[in-house]
Amino acid sequence: MSAPRGTFSIVASDLEAGEVGCAVQSRYFSVGSVVPWVRAGVGAVATQASGVAAYGVQALAELETGAAPEEAIGRVLAADDGRERRQLGVVTAAGDAASFTGAECLAWAGHRTGSGYAVQGNILAGEDVVLAMEHAFEETVGPLVHRLVAALEAGQAAGGDARGQQSAAVIVERAGAAASTTEGIDRVCDLRVEDHAAPISELRRLVGIWSGWDAMRRANVLYERGAYAEAADAVGAAAEASDADPVLLYNLACYESLAGRRDAALAHLRRAIDADASYRGLAAGDADFDAIRADISAL
Repeated sequence: MSAPRGTFSIVASDLEAGEVGCAVQSRYFSVGSVVPWVRAGVGAVATQASGVAAYGVQALAELETGAAPEEAIGRVLAADDGRERRQLGVVTAAGDAASFTGAECLAWAGHRTGSGYAVQGNILAGEDVVLAMEHAFEETVGPLVHRLVAALEAGQAAGGDARGQQSAAVIVERAGAAASTTEGIDRVCDLRVEDHAAPISELRRLVGIWSGWDAMRRANVLYERGAYAEAADAVGAAAEASDADPVLLYNLACYESLAGRRDAALAHLRRAIDADASYRGLAAGDADFDAIRADISAL
């Protein structure tokens, strides 16, 4: 018998944002390469316990043909002699959800489903883990990625994987993102912690960094359209953090300079230079700062 994979996960959709996603933690190396499967406009799948990674692809294909989550799970497991050792969670982009926990999954194993989400886990400290995850997801306000990680944090606080922690991941895709960003793909967040003593805490730290970079990606689209004030507004909140990435501060200063916000541009450029002196030389040759060129030398 292969080593058991204790895992807890959540698959969920945000209808207003057009997003679907999955977050997972396990006492297992690189769980993000096995459990979560997400496709914009279709749904998300978690395949775990004695999981078969291919079931994620197969379940998404079933959803794409119009199958309900229960039907997708049933079809994927129909010919599997080991199905009672499997656990799957499935949600559609429209918010329909279902989970399956095989009778031979190692205790504690079970799931919870609701409108727009499915929570599941095996080899857990107890049922409180999935109950806490469900509650956290329902009560947390904000973007889907933050709600997913909040569910993991709550599950861990309730006891999590009975064997401990090792890896975690969160993946989110947004319908239409490919057309509205410079990357040309619908995957807006794909973060993994492969091996860490506190993977969920590390995942939360990475989400904080990702939030700033996601804001910059959105702002860059506006910048390329010449909507400089809107670009500045898109990253303004992220730049207020005391540990804001200097590249975010530098880009914000560019947008503000072009938008005629002289004082704000100089303040943010100074913060960028204080954090990384290389930005002084970059700014000296950057045409985005032509409007405040005479002021830059004083920084």
